[in-house]
Amino acid sequence: MNRLYSAAKQAIVNSLKVKKGENLLLVTDRQKMKIAEALAHWGKIKGAEVTTYLMTETLRPINAPTEIFKGMMKKADVTLYMLDARVEEKPFRGYMVEHGGKKGRICMMPGITVSMMERLVNIDFKAMDLLTRKVIRTIQDCTDVRVTNSLGTDIRFSVKGRKWENDNGDISREGNHGNLPAGECYTCPVESTFTGKLVISLIDDKVGRGTMIFDKGRLVNFSGRGIAAIVKNMGQDPTGRVVGEFGIGTNKGAKICKNMLEAEKAFGTVHFAIGDSYGLGKNKSKWHFDGLVEKATLSAGKKMIIQNGRFLLK
Repeated sequence: MNRLYSAAKQAIVNSLKVKKGENLLLVTDRQKMKIAEALAHWGKIKGAEVTTYLMTETLRPINAPTEIFKGMMKKADVTLYMLDARVEEKPFRGYMVEHGGKKGRICMMPGITVSMMERLVNIDFKAMDLLTRKVIRTIQDCTDVRVTNSLGTDIRFSVKGRKWENDNGDISREGNHGNLPAGECYTCPVESTFTGKLVISLIDDKVGRGTMIFDKGRLVNFSGRGIAAIVKNMGQDPTGRVVGEFGIGTNKGAKICKNMLEAEKAFGTVHFAIGDSYGLGKNKSKWHFDGLVEKATLSAGKKMIIQNGRFLLK
């Protein structure tokens, strides 16, 4: 068995735990067809009814599902999304996250590559899960979280009363949604406490450093081409300018790169999102854009969790 098919087995058998008789929907484009074929192979072996939805370039960017696609999602027990990541398609991805998990479970893999499958999915998730749980225990309910870095990031906020999600690769329960590759924990900051400056090196696959200024949870100023492109795409929708997520990368194999799906999992990085809070905060939006802060120093009260990109937890 080659490494790609081994990774596909990990996804279908161990992460999603696909069962005989389940409806498995694969949403792909031509760039990801090798990955879709490997996943379909293991879906068939597990006895699932496998359907592949191929998105052609002539229909892109797609920002809303067709009626037929809505019907397919309603009937799917398991959905895997692996289209090449594009900013304009955020509403389509948002629809899938919101509706795919109501009845079944959904795995989002925007921009997934064969290399990422082989390096980051074909792994033992147990050690990663243990570290992620330790991070959550250390920071949970803290009223004074601070993130800084040498580039000028300095922001403080509270996570008091906010639920944390452990993205540990287990997407096996009804109503679950998650990423592969996995490796992060995340929540939404208490919006009214979120004030300060972020200097990011990547925002949703838009390369280039940028600055974001927040006041009480709302983006009030920014600079940088990547951020400008995101804000322009959102137009005047105010829901897209509210903080929606704070995440911490815990996958040792992930690297800082141009692909946010991998970069946000990189060991010792943190990321923040504007837009939808996935039910973890107060903001609901059709948008959700992640920004990466690298070489971060993260503290929860008097406890130092990460220093200059290195975990200090024992």
